[in-house]
Amino acid sequence: MARRKIELNSSARGALIDMKTGKPLSEIPVICERIRYFREMKKMEQKLLAANIGVTANSVSNWENGRSRPDVNLLPSICRALNISLYDLFDTDAAEYEKTAARKRLVENYESLSSGHRAAVDQMIEALLRAELAQSCPDLTVLTFFGKALAAGTGDPGELDGSSEQVYVYSTPKVQRADYIFSVNGDSMEPEFHSGQDVLVQRLTDRGELSPGEIGAFIVGNETYIKKYGHDGLYSLNPDYPVMHFADEASVYLIGRVLGVLEPECYASREDTERYLAVHQDR
Repeated sequence: MARRKIELNSSARGALIDMKTGKPLSEIPVICERIRYFREMKKMEQKLLAANIGVTANSVSNWENGRSRPDVNLLPSICRALNISLYDLFDTDAAEYEKTAARKRLVENYESLSSGHRAAVDQMIEALLRAELAQSCPDLTVLTFFGKALAAGTGDPGELDGSSEQVYVYSTPKVQRADYIFSVNGDSMEPEFHSGQDVLVQRLTDRGELSPGEIGAFIVGNETYIKKYGHDGLYSLNPDYPVMHFADEASVYLIGRVLGVLEPECYASREDTERYLAVHQDR
């Protein structure tokens, strides 16, 4: 029969003290309470239930009062007489019961294997767990974050002096094009970029050049700037700031193209980062 989840009402379970037996309900085994509950729900006399099971009415009375418990061999007969399942009788969730039974069978089967076969099972389980972890692992991109102003220099900005660290970011098409993350300092690029925001920067080595009108990250002297590139200098979006004109001999280094703002929620959570590292630890 289909599993029915039945909650005993107050009249079936009694209050703190069972009015029929005078005993606290906590002292009466669950199976005894359930026999009485289902018998009364079906309006069946104790002697009729006893006759259907093949015991005396006094035995049924003793069960329901908690003075004794039915023999395990009688449980199928009790269930048939009350038209219930063993799950109903013991107030046990069928799915949990089957899960427990399956776990027990698995352990028994494993213990019956030879040591060599156990090792093979262990390896298979580890491989399956790694596959499960990989399926649940989010797609992250590893970028270099520069938290402080970079010193002047030439070559790969990742090799310049300054504070940098690897950070993990949820992958998007724009994030996957980026190489670095820089923080905006000041209001010269408002209203598009605000102080304190982080921006994605794409390194331009072997990726073409920055065109006039595009936003780039630059090192001029000992300072790092995010500016709009022009043939004659670097422009701010805020009209209150003058154009930074540079002479041919000026030390200006283009770090890369600014792709846009990286919102705070784009940084991977600690849990997702740990899962990502666990999956990619061998790479």
